[in-house]
Amino acid sequence: MSEHNQHSLDHHDEEGPHSTFSGYMLGFIASVILTAIPFWLVMADVLSSRNATVVVILGFALVQILVHMIYFLHMNFHSEGGWNMLSLIFTIVLLFITLAGSLWVMYHMNANMMPGMMGST
Repeated sequence: MSEHNQHSLDHHDEEGPHSTFSGYMLGFIASVILTAIPFWLVMADVLSSRNATVVVILGFALVQILVHMIYFLHMNFHSEGGWNMLSLIFTIVLLFITLAGSLWVMYHMNANMMPGMMGST
């Protein structure tokens, strides 16, 4: 048996079944709950402040993203030797830098516009 084939066999032996039926059901139930609560918050107008409602919904959205990544995409620090999670963290950092940088540039371009340019139409 060649070294490449042995490495391939060793790699597949490390991975077990990705999840069980109960794991999928737990993820599904958590997803339904994490969808139903924000829906109820908006439809019943539970919070008086619109900004508070938006912040709570965004919090539930972040938690739901984590539930999907763990229960359905099977991302953890052990799969693929941790490379899946490392690539996800790298992607999140790049997205943050891109979005924050774009917002920063747009804000400063707007704040530093020449006063004569604002009213000349």
